[in-house]
Amino acid sequence: MDVKLDAFAHVLPTGLLNRIKKDVPNIIEDNLFLQIPSLSDFEIRHQDVPKNVKQIISNVNLNPEDYFVGDVAADMCWKGNEELSRIVADNSDIFETAVAMVPMNNIPKALKIIDEQAVKDDKFVGIQLFTRALDKSIASSEFEPVFKKMSELNLPIWLHPVFDNEKRENNITFSWEYELTQAMYQIVKAGYFEKYPNLKIIVHHAGAMVPFFTERIRRTMSEQEYLDFKKFYVDTAILGNTKALELALDFYGKDHIVFGTDAPFAVMPNGATTEIMNAIDGMNVSAEIKSDIYRNNILKLIKR
Repeated sequence: MDVKLDAFAHVLPTGLLNRIKKDVPNIIEDNLFLQIPSLSDFEIRHQDVPKNVKQIISNVNLNPEDYFVGDVAADMCWKGNEELSRIVADNSDIFETAVAMVPMNNIPKALKIIDEQAVKDDKFVGIQLFTRALDKSIASSEFEPVFKKMSELNLPIWLHPVFDNEKRENNITFSWEYELTQAMYQIVKAGYFEKYPNLKIIVHHAGAMVPFFTERIRRTMSEQEYLDFKKFYVDTAILGNTKALELALDFYGKDHIVFGTDAPFAVMPNGATTEIMNAIDGMNVSAEIKSDIYRNNILKLIKR
C-alpha cells in the first residue's frame, strides 16, 4: 500500500528552543504545550507512528518574531530551518519533508529565506504562516509580499492558528477555529486569490467554521468571494468526526482536502493519527478519493 502523507504534523527543534530560552527563560512554563515530550524526543515519536504513515513536519507554535527584533528573529528562523532539515534527514523513516519558518517582522529576510531555504533545500516544500503576526491580521498589507512570492514560486503556505491577544477569553477548544475562519475571511476580502492566481494555502483543522457556514457565506458575500473560499486547501485534523470531514469534502471538493493529524497533540504520546485515519476510512466516498486525501492531493501541491 502507498505511504500515507500526514501534511500537518509538528516538532519542536531543541536548538531553537534553547536559543529562545537564553532570553526568555520561562518560555516552557508560560506555554505548557511545549512540554509534550514527543515534540522533540523522536525515540518516543517512533514508537507508535503507523508504519504506512510519514509526516510533513512544521515547527510548533513558537515564533522568534514574538520575542526578538527583526534581524535576530530572521537568524533564529534560518538556524531553526537548518535544524528542521536535519531532523527530516535523521528521521527519514517517519518524516517526509518539512515546512520552513519565516520572520514576519523582517519581510526582506523572510523573502530571502523562501528563496534560499524553502526553494533550494529539497527537505522543504513550503512555509508556515499563522493567522496573526505582530498582533495584526496575516492579511495585513505589510505581509502581502510573502503571499506574492509564494504565488510566483507556486509553493504552498501552511496556515496555522494563533490566539488574538486582544481577546480575553481565548480557549483551545473554539478560539483557534474562529481565528482560522477569520484569517480566511481576511485573505478573501484582500483579494489575494485574484491578485495571485497560483496562491495555495493549506488551512489546518478542516477549514474550521467554513464548511458549516457555506450557505451563510454564499448569501452574505459576493459570488467571487464565495468561490474564493473554495480555493483554500484543508486538512483532516479534527480528531475524528467522519461526518464533519464529509461536510468539508462537499464544500472544498475532492482535490482540496489532505490528510493531516496535528501530531503529536491531543492524544498522548504521539497524537490522533489512528483516530483520524479511522474517520477518513469511514467516509462514504470511493477508495480513489480516499487515496487522493491520504497521498495524491498533497503530492500535487508539493510537486513531488
